[in-house]
Amino acid sequence: MADTLIRPTRRKLLTMTAGAALATPFLSIRASAQTVNLSMLAWYGHAEPDIVGEFEEANNVKFTPKYYTGGDNMLGLIAQSPPGTYDVILSDGEYVQQLNAAGYIQELDPADYPFDDFFPEFQKFPGHWSDDKLYSVITRFGFLGVAYNTDAFTEEEASTYGIYADERATGKLGHFDWHLPNLGQMSLWNGNPSPYDIDSAAWQAVQDKTMGLRPQVGGFFDYGGTFSSLKSGQMTLFAGIGDWITGVLEKNGAPVRSVIPQEGGLQWTESFSIGKGTQNYEMAKKWIQYITSPEGQAKSADMAAYPALIPSKAGWKVLNETNPEEAKRQNMVLDERNVMDMIREGQIQFRQLPVQQDLGEWNDFWSDYKAS
Repeated sequence: MADTLIRPTRRKLLTMTAGAALATPFLSIRASAQTVNLSMLAWYGHAEPDIVGEFEEANNVKFTPKYYTGGDNMLGLIAQSPPGTYDVILSDGEYVQQLNAAGYIQELDPADYPFDDFFPEFQKFPGHWSDDKLYSVITRFGFLGVAYNTDAFTEEEASTYGIYADERATGKLGHFDWHLPNLGQMSLWNGNPSPYDIDSAAWQAVQDKTMGLRPQVGGFFDYGGTFSSLKSGQMTLFAGIGDWITGVLEKNGAPVRSVIPQEGGLQWTESFSIGKGTQNYEMAKKWIQYITSPEGQAKSADMAAYPALIPSKAGWKVLNETNPEEAKRQNMVLDERNVMDMIREGQIQFRQLPVQQDLGEWNDFWSDYKAS
């Protein structure tokens, strides 16, 4: 009796073995369903719930973001990190070539991404390709012009960079603390049609023009400081930004707006790359496919952190169907004059790295300007 209690019968052994075999697939399923941690290096907002929440839930993914401000800061963070630290990297368009040259990003297959949905101007965006090989996919863009307090200035008054020198702006002119957008605006103000491709004489003139504004300047601000100083009225004019800042404030009732001045505006461009050494290539690719899909593009256009224009014509259609007010506010309405006309008519120039000067030269001048 005791022996039969200790030793299972042959039938019981078979049952136990079968049960273990049946359990094995379920154990494997549970193991394979573990959450994928996807690291993202990006400007603030890109890994917040309003943008990634739906993707995380559908794909059992959790984003781990590292946020930066400015391309130089981004490059520094990557340089200080081992390969594979960042699965996906959001960069400003002008820095993609530097990321590629340094070996920080992987080649992409163009067939994986919905370029046919994009406006022709964005299907082969400058700098994102090298020798017909793709390294980054444009996801959003926007324009930089004159940001102004509508209680202090009219749109007509703000429609020239010359407003920065207005006596009413003394001590009330703010700078977003990054040399590329600010000095690009100064170059446009000086009449340079290609603001970043200027010779030594034109570059000196840009420096002189900028230094002449120093008495006007009330401060140099980071992302958060730019928002708060405009919202509070501490600054009534702002250089180096556009609707990506003022749009958020305007939608929340602040008397601020941006306008493209008569001298022209600049285009900032954001794109996603896949980091060299990633262990999550397929999921990183899936993320870029999601954010460039029509639905992902419409979501990106109205990102809570800062709005943007989107390169996908199919995304425009979804935005107009689901959020017509925002489509109209950002001038992304099809079949009427819109932001694409501004690009095609030459009112907007791409923000880029300096062509005839070293990037460090522009950065050094900006440091001197702030310290003067």
